[in-house]
Amino acid sequence: MSKYSIEQFIKQTRQEDKGEGFFELETPRMLEVNLTGQVWAKMGSMISYNGRIKFEREGILEHGLGKMFKKALTGEGAQLMKANGNGKLYLADQGKKISILDLNDEAIFVNGNDLLAFEDGIEWDIKLMKRIAGMMSGGLFNVRLEGRGMIAITSHYEPLTLLVTPDNPVITDPNATVAWSGNLEPEFQTDVTLKSFFGRGSGESVQMKFSGHGFVVVQPFEEVYYSQSNNS
Repeated sequence: MSKYSIEQFIKQTRQEDKGEGFFELETPRMLEVNLTGQVWAKMGSMISYNGRIKFEREGILEHGLGKMFKKALTGEGAQLMKANGNGKLYLADQGKKISILDLNDEAIFVNGNDLLAFEDGIEWDIKLMKRIAGMMSGGLFNVRLEGRGMIAITSHYEPLTLLVTPDNPVITDPNATVAWSGNLEPEFQTDVTLKSFFGRGSGESVQMKFSGHGFVVVQPFEEVYYSQSNNS
């Protein structure tokens, strides 16, 4: 049905408490945070809120010089904000599909562009992919998250999870790679013979190879990453 009376439209689209906890998918592309304290979220992802919530940009020295230096290299993609208070906070990122993961003393790597929010108390650090920096425009970076609590990641369209085993390594296009298990360390490889077949971005001949035991999450879309100089 595409035609509604105003009453029908309100009934169809109104906010509903589903009782799912701290993070709740209000729609597949909008995250509701039932805030009673603090949450970290991607800068610029706030859509709406109610209650008493205060927003702060992440302090430049808040996490020490090491993270400040790495954030300076990664540009805008990893910028975070803190939301403190009590109320309902709604987050979204360019209409991307949102997945909620509940970490139970586990670790996961998430592409810096695809991390939407995470609970305060989860340990995190920015990891630069140095070996790929010269191969792609601006290189790539990711965020390693570990501990107990909820995180929200985003993907263009439906994500697909591929299992990695010692006899079945997985090779992905970096521009389509969303996340992977915390125990995996991808290798980067180039194959000029695949240039016309594997990816269409600036790093089209570069692939990420995952070996061991774990998983990799990919999306049916290739994001284009820009260096800091292109963002400014």
